[in-house]
Amino acid sequence: MHVSAAHNNIPLMKHKIEVMCSVYPWVQMIVLSELAAHGPLTYFAQEFPNEDEKVFQELAKKFNIWLIPGSMFQKKADGKIYNTSTVINPQGEIVGRYDKMFPFYPYETGVEGGNEFLIFDVPNIGRFGITICYDMWFPETSRTLAVNGCEVIIHPTLTGTIDRDIELSLVQATAATNQCYIFDINGLGDGGTGRSIVCGPDGRVLYQASTGPELIPIELDMERVKKSREDGLLRLGQPLKSFRDRKVKFDIYEPTRTFPALEELGSLSKPTRMKQIEQAMKEPIIDPQGKSDLEGFF
Repeated sequence: MHVSAAHNNIPLMKHKIEVMCSVYPWVQMIVLSELAAHGPLTYFAQEFPNEDEKVFQELAKKFNIWLIPGSMFQKKADGKIYNTSTVINPQGEIVGRYDKMFPFYPYETGVEGGNEFLIFDVPNIGRFGITICYDMWFPETSRTLAVNGCEVIIHPTLTGTIDRDIELSLVQATAATNQCYIFDINGLGDGGTGRSIVCGPDGRVLYQASTGPELIPIELDMERVKKSREDGLLRLGQPLKSFRDRKVKFDIYEPTRTFPALEELGSLSKPTRMKQIEQAMKEPIIDPQGKSDLEGFF
């Protein structure tokens, strides 16, 4: 769906949901992209619950669907801003909210990271978990959901950068290593470059969208997850069982551990050319005729 940072996108989201439910009345859950409602500007951050959530609650109840309307910026009581995804059940009730754990620093400044996972059960279907965009780059997030029984990971994203191909490979790898379905839903316009992707528990691509707006109806076979986890990926690797039976303790996660190799990387900041420019100013290049490369500028 095309997302604009200049105006409210909820009327368009509402229209898309209505069309989806009309064309594909068998659909039981609808997912939209990260920050679809208002785009990627923290200017539109608001407290939760709010009127926007109520609109989506009414739609979920009207069409008797599970609804995950991407995410919105939430301003909490302490003034801090989070990127929050809301899960709504077919009764129009809010099942839970998930705060993105890894904001896209240093580019997503002013946004705090969450510290709690959201796992929910869809009766007679299976167990679902939520991650948002940059969370996917940290395998601990998806693995935590998988070992807690999640069979489907819902992953709203907003990617408009040149690393989309890398992200698509991450989705496949994450689905395979955790033997689960993953729905990676990207927006368009100010909401990303599209190419949403759905992968199955063997890592294979079930569907990949184009760079245009699409409705993507996908029917899941939850038995595929069970079969993959019990018999192995393509009847080969069994990563979750191997993780369960591991002998190693990963002490890198101890809160007090520090790593010189990581400390040497410097601050988490945008790359610039300032160091090179400063060095050039200190050591101007002299040509064979004795003239400075800066001569004539000062």
